[in-house]
Amino acid sequence: MPLEETLTRLSVREFAERFQAEMIPLSNKFSYFSAAVPLGEDEIREYLHEPIAALPPVHVLLVPYLQRPDGKGSKAHHSSEDLVLLDKPNGSRLLEASILPLDRATVLAFAIKDRDVADYHFHFYCAIARVAAERCPAETQLQYSALLREELSARVHGEVDEESWHEKQALLRRQTNVRRETKAFREYALRSFIDTLTLYMHGICCDIDVETGPRQLPSRYLRKRLMLLESHFPPPPGYAVFPEELKETEK
Repeated sequence: MPLEETLTRLSVREFAERFQAEMIPLSNKFSYFSAAVPLGEDEIREYLHEPIAALPPVHVLLVPYLQRPDGKGSKAHHSSEDLVLLDKPNGSRLLEASILPLDRATVLAFAIKDRDVADYHFHFYCAIARVAAERCPAETQLQYSALLREELSARVHGEVDEESWHEKQALLRRQTNVRRETKAFREYALRSFIDTLTLYMHGICCDIDVETGPRQLPSRYLRKRLMLLESHFPPPPGYAVFPEELKETEK
């Protein structure tokens, strides 16, 4: 039976279970299955080899389109009921990624049809950062939160990305003492960690530029965050976080 006839509308869980045995290993921790398009050597390098430097056990599904059961759209979603679609539905908002924790590995499903590889890399690392944030050691979380409290005390403006910016603004609206441990602070700290770790990993993989603008965190504070992440999650041999480190690896 043709693939299209059997996979018209499956949830991410059903899709992952259906192709569990057909996952193609790239390492002892990483495997993938592509139902979106046939992948040549260049595409495999761009979609898979380049963005995986050091990861926990992960299964990646590259599919044409993803959709939440309620039809709403967002960047990433945690639900075993998210749908894999082979054809783009008319007038529906779509997901960029879907994250599904399983017993032996975490399944990351990505919609890649009609997507630019650079956008895929961003959503790939954002999904990894979400998983890492849930499993992050307490010491790393405490040190990152301490950095945020220093920034808040100094009234540092800006953030790394849009979602952490909105969480920061919500915290500033709700609390006078923004350093206090509250639900609003924890929500901001989590989102800020995810956005900063996304940038950290994306920068190790690819030569990217941090966009300047009124919402962007000043570079000296961003550097302190990246240095903290580097101390807890050092890049693999041959990769660097900062330009001067890259020069050292080339010697």
